[in-house]
Amino acid sequence: MIPVLVADDHGFIRAGVEAVLRGSRFSIVAGTASGEETLDAIKTHDPAIVLLDINMPGMDGVQALETLRERGDKRSVVLLTAEINNQQLMSCMRAGVDGIISKDGAEDDLVNVLEVVHSGERAISPKFLQRALDLSLKPETQGPMAKLNPRERKIAALVARGMRNRDIGEEMGIGEGTVKVYLHTMYQKLDIDNRTELALLAVSASNS
Repeated sequence: MIPVLVADDHGFIRAGVEAVLRGSRFSIVAGTASGEETLDAIKTHDPAIVLLDINMPGMDGVQALETLRERGDKRSVVLLTAEINNQQLMSCMRAGVDGIISKDGAEDDLVNVLEVVHSGERAISPKFLQRALDLSLKPETQGPMAKLNPRERKIAALVARGMRNRDIGEEMGIGEGTVKVYLHTMYQKLDIDNRTELALLAVSASNS
């Protein structure tokens, strides 16, 4: 059997995936409900394929994928989504996602997508590929904030709301120390010195 980890904060989705995979070559070795849980479970269960929901509390699927790739982990990752916005799509494409499957109709396509991905190929529908291509050809319109990844942009937005590091950490499901590390990196990317400048950039970007 080919081990699969399923990450989705809705238990009925995880149960549905398990039902779809029953009788196939794929077996669920773990189910998780957040990006943080998923990263821990990957270390424990070492699945061949990770099936990630895009939107989960705390660290979402795209962020979990980015973290995996930053660690040098090249295992197959398939994103499961009800909808995916442009930022998420471009982020997951840059991070080397292996497959994207819509929750609508997943019962018909899931096993085939996993088979394709397990064979070493990518299973991304032409509509997503074309959309990513169109986005990549557009002129950059976000200014300096485009240098930040989606998670960093969210932190910037929370800073703009006047939230402290501890509150930002609680909002995003990460430690206060991790927030400080993110901010330091963001200051370097944006060539700024403090959170006031960051807040002004975030507000400017949201109004543009």
